[in-house]
Amino acid sequence: MKQMEVTIMGQSYLLGCPEGGEAALQKAVARVDKEMCAIRDAGRIKARERIAVLAALNLAYSLSESGVSAGSASGATDATAGDTRGAHDGQTLPDLETLMKRLDEALVQDGQLL
Repeated sequence: MKQMEVTIMGQSYLLGCPEGGEAALQKAVARVDKEMCAIRDAGRIKARERIAVLAALNLAYSLSESGVSAGSASGATDATAGDTRGAHDGQTLPDLETLMKRLDEALVQDGQLL
């Protein structure tokens, strides 16, 4: 497995990448970086962890709307595929506002993250 250094929201990360998967990883990194920067630039959220979670939710929602499950997305690994049973067993996904409210409630215990 090859390692690539990438930058997301101004921070460098060293990521594992299968041979020949460099272009797909760069595309995924660009999409995550764009989503995270847009959330940060909106100015309402400052904590990097919250921005990352909201970006992940936005991207997962976008994938579900396009009919692609997270587990079948190009380049998905076991760590990123996660448990997608709710998206496959006929249940409807909760709306984004409800997800954001639940996220805020779960993260309130963390206090000031940054």
